[in-house]
Amino acid sequence: MDTQNLSAPSCARPLNPRGITHINVPHTTRYTVVGNHLAQHRQLSLTAMGLALHIQSLPEQARVDIKTLADRFPEGETRIAAALRELETHGYLARIRERLPNGRIVTHTVSYNQPVAQRAETRPVPTRKAPPRPPSGDVPPPPPADPEPEPEPEPEPEPEPAPQPAPATPPPPSPGPTPKPPLPEPQTPDLDRHRTATALLATLHHNDPRLLLSERAVRHLAPAVAAWLERGVHPDAVRHTLTANLPSEPIRNPAAFLAHRLTELLPPPPPAAPPPGDRQPAAVPPPFHNCEGCERAIRTPRPGTYCRDCRDAGLGPDTAAAA
Repeated sequence: MDTQNLSAPSCARPLNPRGITHINVPHTTRYTVVGNHLAQHRQLSLTAMGLALHIQSLPEQARVDIKTLADRFPEGETRIAAALRELETHGYLARIRERLPNGRIVTHTVSYNQPVAQRAETRPVPTRKAPPRPPSGDVPPPPPADPEPEPEPEPEPEPEPAPQPAPATPPPPSPGPTPKPPLPEPQTPDLDRHRTATALLATLHHNDPRLLLSERAVRHLAPAVAAWLERGVHPDAVRHTLTANLPSEPIRNPAAFLAHRLTELLPPPPPAAPPPGDRQPAAVPPPFHNCEGCERAIRTPRPGTYCRDCRDAGLGPDTAAAA
């Protein structure tokens, strides 16, 4: 009984039956400091507080867009987007949109471990120092008497006003993103043509699994394929145009990829046929008749004519005229 057991705890803490009991172990690595203003926030939801804790624990340049967070957590894009808006409202997050030189717009996210409004309120305000008070019992010295006013100097001539610089012309507004051209549509509706277009789009994944389209995407792209068929393009030619020379990297949005090809590679319409009244009648060749000299069949407008060989041989009354 007098042997000391070193594995036993030195003293047991009594559990609190009415609340929580904290057993805290100091962290030495891989920890994040979070203020109670976030952990005990009265307006933030649990999803927003947990998302703020996760974002503050990430390293610099980590991706925190909605799709990346939805792949990481089971809450889904809708709840994560609402939680990000809560953090923006209470000053824990800021999302800044920036246009790159190539015209692409990216979003840069800034995380604050203290809310922006609270940091502005707790900023120290400079105060003026009060003049030192004289010690008790001492009488403050009287203020010095005003000196005699000096004679006013002669006024100097006013300098000429400097020429005002011309107002700088404002820089021209940066051009916005070029709007996408609309999808082609057929001039006349045709049910059979529309069915062919729908079947073609629904089976594109047979050529490449990356071109698997949803039902909504097939309905959206079917009029554009019908416009190709209306211009006389064979369905096999349309399929070859949409599936040839595909990029090697993954196709994230196959519907947008196919819409771009259907719009940019649209062939011109076939030339319109001239109306029946404008057509030139085909020249009718003269009928066949037998030559009077050798009975050879020749084309001549009237019978009783000699062929060229007979005329060269001196046959026929109109040899000189016919030559």
